[in-house]
Amino acid sequence: MSAGPGLEFENDIADLENRIALLERETDRSGDIENEIRTLRLELVKQLRETYGSLDAWQTVQVARHKNRPYTRDYLNLAFDDFVELHGDKHFGDDRAMLAGFAKLDRFKVLVLGHQKGRTYKERAACHFGCAHPEGYRKAMSKMRLAEKYQLPLICFIDTPGAYPGIGAEERGQAQVIAESMFKMSRLKTPVICIVIGEGGSGGALGIGVGDRVAMLQHAYYSVISPEGCAGILWKSHEHAPKAAAALRFTSDDLSRLGVVDDVLQEPLGGAHRDHHQMASRLKSYLSRTLGELETKTTDDLVDERYDKFRRIGVFLEETQAGA
Repeated sequence: MSAGPGLEFENDIADLENRIALLERETDRSGDIENEIRTLRLELVKQLRETYGSLDAWQTVQVARHKNRPYTRDYLNLAFDDFVELHGDKHFGDDRAMLAGFAKLDRFKVLVLGHQKGRTYKERAACHFGCAHPEGYRKAMSKMRLAEKYQLPLICFIDTPGAYPGIGAEERGQAQVIAESMFKMSRLKTPVICIVIGEGGSGGALGIGVGDRVAMLQHAYYSVISPEGCAGILWKSHEHAPKAAAALRFTSDDLSRLGVVDDVLQEPLGGAHRDHHQMASRLKSYLSRTLGELETKTTDDLVDERYDKFRRIGVFLEETQAGA
């Protein structure tokens, strides 16, 4: 799959890809041209490995937001079978930024929730660019109750810059409904797996982020606030977003080390946007393996261990200096 528009730190990569594409379009390719293509492909792999092996926090954000990155619906099409979408929150309406429905994953029948950003501008506008309204989280809670009732594992795909910040959303109880959703998930008597597949921003991500296993993709980020929002508060300018990104410690390496996420799913070389099928295959293997581990636990053990897991996050020790 084509990576699409290059990112600002990918100039050398884009140059190699363009040179390879030009040579491959040659109708009469000699042995010299074939050798040059092979040499350039090896150089491309080397460049991708070096670039994506040393991304800084702000570059990670750019990869997580790539317009060709696979979204929730892409994974539903590639990794799941028989997806049946469910709509509405029974109170206000249906929020297209929050997908919900029944599906099959290998031998497991599951219920899937996930943010959806949309691929075209029209779809993105309809999905509010992945920013769910209160009705989205009320829909999620309604489907959580279905999962619990029928003892279906719950799988949540997190990919949002944050919950929708508009006045209407606040009037309909945005903060309250996110808190209710987190509380509901903490007590849910069925296995819950949460995966950050792109952006994991603020309370919008946490609203469907309380699970027995919390994982994230290698080049995703998971944060209390977006880097632009942090920069706007601390430095009064979005120009300082790269500085904020470095300070927030929200990459997969940071969060794995801090114990915020349990697992990190390695992405294909050059990011998930370069190979949807390979990323979906890795995600499917992880989900199948983890569901197999969780199905052996009783519901009481699941709830107790989930509680203990989140109580441990943020625990640290302070050491006083000698002689203080």
